Amino acid sequence: MASDAFEEIVETFEFLDDWEDRYRHVIDMGKAMPELEEAFRVPATKVDGCASQVWILPEISGEGPDAQFSFRGDSDAMIVRGIIAILHALYSGLSVQEVLAVDAPAEMGRLGLDEHLSAQRSNGLRAMVERIRGLAAQALENAA
Repeated sequence: MASDAFEEIVETFEFLDDWEDRYRHVIDMGKAMPELEEAFRVPATKVDGCASQVWILPEISGEGPDAQFSFRGDSDAMIVRGIIAILHALYSGLSVQEVLAVDAPAEMGRLGLDEHLSAQRSNGLRAMVERIRGLAAQALENAA
């Protein structure tokens, strides 16, 4: 169910043997991601449960289960920005219905991140996934 962009990340991770190279790649992905404007760094977009500051701003076009899901995000921590970039690749372009069907722990497990993230970062990743799933579910409810 993963997007082509996410599959490219998986292929890159398979090519990078060393975890430090993968870690640098995640950070580079975060650096390449556009910053979220200060006006959107508000309590309504803040993700609770993350050790770092994290904001996720949904961008949903259309209505109903086929509405296209995307989001912009940001963090004050470079590794977390990279994780946001990975989640963006995983979810963006899917319908809100498809977002809810993604098995994020399994997909992220393909990258081996779960083995190398601290407990706090793992909890933050779960919080970001829950927030994304919640936004998709809310879009579905609003269309009903």
